[in-house]
Amino acid sequence: MRLATWNVNSVNARLPRLLDWLAATEPDVLCLQETKCPAEAFPAAEAGELGYAVAAHGDGRWNGVAILSRIGLEEVTPSFPGEPGFGELAGVGAARPEARAIGATCGGLRVWSLYAPNGRAVGSPHYAYKLEWFAALRDALAAELPSGPLVACGDYNVAPTDADVWDPALFVGATHVTPAERDALAALRDLGLHDVVPTPMKGPHPYTYWDYRAGMFHQNKGMRIDLVYASGDVSGRVRSAYVDREARKGKGPSDHAPIVVDLDQKS
Repeated sequence: MRLATWNVNSVNARLPRLLDWLAATEPDVLCLQETKCPAEAFPAAEAGELGYAVAAHGDGRWNGVAILSRIGLEEVTPSFPGEPGFGELAGVGAARPEARAIGATCGGLRVWSLYAPNGRAVGSPHYAYKLEWFAALRDALAAELPSGPLVACGDYNVAPTDADVWDPALFVGATHVTPAERDALAALRDLGLHDVVPTPMKGPHPYTYWDYRAGMFHQNKGMRIDLVYASGDVSGRVRSAYVDREARKGKGPSDHAPIVVDLDQKS
């Protein structure tokens, strides 16, 4: 089985690139984040021409997640149980969750496509929301893990260690690297989830995100914030994993690169 995850930064803006990548890479399951379109506007017909069923969760021009599968798409779950809404925590609106999570069962594997809140600034309501979101995610995954193999992948908006940031000194006091955010990732790993670290394809660090500012990608000044967290019965089947840097090149790319994971068949 080939599994992939990609923050595509607008599925319709990247559609030609996405379709070409699907045809060339042929993942069995692809998790997308930051699709930036309502579910009904997702290009499901185009994906269908390549053999993919689509489950999309989106409500406008921000956020948005999807799962594409050519090995089955069952038990689709937009949002996870207990997922908080930003407005509720900030005291400025209703509790409806943002379009940041979608789960489905694909070929017997429970898959979650996740787009964690950015957090914006330490101490802000957005940062508090991010930590609450991770706490609720932990509870939701803890409830699902006993049921079978599971992968929770996507844009976590947290760099797990200082080695996952091109210059840690520049991020002191900023989000994505704070102890509380990293503790939230550690709490997921404490459930028995394993961080499937991909091969970087350039340099020693498997960065997955590079700012659009000139030279950041070519100088490999990036971050590893897109993650694949897998239950032990899945991580033990990983044959290879890599960051597809080629998808970050050329005209009009996303600022993220896909991660591609190949799994051996169940023994």
